[in-house]
Amino acid sequence: MKEVVGLMDEIKIFSGNAHPGLAKAVADYLKIPLGNCEVFEFSNENIFVRILENVRARDTFVIQPLSSPVNKSLVEMLILIDALKRASAKRITAVVPYYAYGRTDKKDQPRVPITARLLADLITVAGANRLLTVDLHAAQIQGFFNIPVDELTALYILGRYFRDKKLNSQLVVVATDIGISKRARDLAEKLNAPLAIVEKRRVDNAGRSEALNIIGEVQDKIALTVDDEIDTAGSLMNVVSALEKRGVREIYSCCTHPIFSGPAIERIAASPIKELVVTNTVPVNGERKLDKITVLPIAPLLGEAIHRIHTGSSIGAMFE
Repeated sequence: MKEVVGLMDEIKIFSGNAHPGLAKAVADYLKIPLGNCEVFEFSNENIFVRILENVRARDTFVIQPLSSPVNKSLVEMLILIDALKRASAKRITAVVPYYAYGRTDKKDQPRVPITARLLADLITVAGANRLLTVDLHAAQIQGFFNIPVDELTALYILGRYFRDKKLNSQLVVVATDIGISKRARDLAEKLNAPLAIVEKRRVDNAGRSEALNIIGEVQDKIALTVDDEIDTAGSLMNVVSALEKRGVREIYSCCTHPIFSGPAIERIAASPIKELVVTNTVPVNGERKLDKITVLPIAPLLGEAIHRIHTGSSIGAMFE
């Protein structure tokens, strides 16, 4: 990162309680202190926020993934944005490494909401001037906003890790469903590997799914499954089972957002997956971490993007 004398003093980074460690790592990357604020919950569950330093005419960034508890993390972020707006911040960028409710991006059943759009409206009305996020579940969510949206991708971080592992020429990248196939194809190109796609269908609104077919050759290959997030790991286990039936030699997995809710950790621990590689867009606590789970830092990617937003440099150039 190039030093810009005088300009970095104008940046202020604040964090709620969702992932303060990530915010601190981003501030450390930028060589600036983390902004001073109070964010806590009263006994009646009302959230209180107070900015404890001057932000007038400053370029401010609120780093808050919408991780568990999701709705509390969301409200903390909205109130932080409102507090900065009322404190006369020059520009407020909502840095949301993990954008919750991303699966509810369309009306695919009668009488259901489009919650991903509702969140976009809430963030905008609260006072955000810009959104910075990582690997949205659906690309069209960018269009739900009437403010600029910068969507980063962790594919380069994940791709570099697996390239350095020097897996042999038998590697095949496997998209866990058709929706992730474009990103999986990009990763396959970076690793000079062929692509296979798992065709699956959702069974119900609880997130259960079943693998129907594998498009592509995987027998006697080393499979690397790719997804944007792992929630309960139910879909991943279906994919792993389907790959085993097709005769793969070894299975690796990667994703950007390790949500790991419910029985996810137990399922991963009992699975034949050799290594699962994720980033820390959401906290991965020690008690939920297995030896087979590798966590790559996302802070340098976010820090460089924040630096470029502040200085008016190209975000796209980061990935060229």
